[in-house]
Amino acid sequence: MTDPLSRWRAHAQGAVLLDGFHALKHALRFGAEVPVAVATDRRAALALAEELAGDVRDTLDALLTEVSGPEYAALVPRPHPTGVAALAVRPSRAANLGTLARTPRTAPVVVLDNPRNLGNAGAVIRLAAGFGATGVVTTGTLDPWHPTVVRGGAGLHFATAVERLDLDDLPAGPLFALDPEGEDIRGTRLPDDAVLAFGSERTGLSAPLRARADHLLRLPMRPQVSSYNLATSVAMTLYHWSATGGAPPA
Repeated sequence: MTDPLSRWRAHAQGAVLLDGFHALKHALRFGAEVPVAVATDRRAALALAEELAGDVRDTLDALLTEVSGPEYAALVPRPHPTGVAALAVRPSRAANLGTLARTPRTAPVVVLDNPRNLGNAGAVIRLAAGFGATGVVTTGTLDPWHPTVVRGGAGLHFATAVERLDLDDLPAGPLFALDPEGEDIRGTRLPDDAVLAFGSERTGLSAPLRARADHLLRLPMRPQVSSYNLATSVAMTLYHWSATGGAPPA
């Protein structure tokens, strides 16, 4: 049997870094293929699983290998407080595109139009997974599978379809774009097959996406407050969808 560091290096190329116990827990819950996982304190990690994630405790018991602190630090760019890390196989793009294209949908697709902040993108993916959204699509140059995005998403990339697409390739469905000049969202019922688009943190919606939108909607906001954080805007919109007919899976 090869040592964990050799196995790690053998799988590192093209793998998804699961940074911390909770990222590994979520990835396993949603079917990720995890060829190698390490912990600086195996007993503590399993105790945490016993307390917080009994459903994957046995899987972790079979998977986790203990490594020293320096060995762990050499594997990850930013050591996590839980001292746990793993590598997962990224879902196939073809499978994700199939999920995004499938109709009819039972939950919206979230589109981040040219996002800039890696942490915000991760937070949005975590929200989308929590609400049972069909997927999260980004346009522009940001890689939604960047390690910082995966860390912000707490491993929940494996719970929803996450891909980067060109505007011309967005999933089918009525396009609702969030814009300060739109109609108040509280007067609109969002359908399950909606495509919900959000502009970048810095510049808002791009002109091409805004022109393609079937509906422009705005979130309620006190005068003289300029904007909400991107993840907050997505959370408010998905909550509105869930409260007016849609709902997360049981």
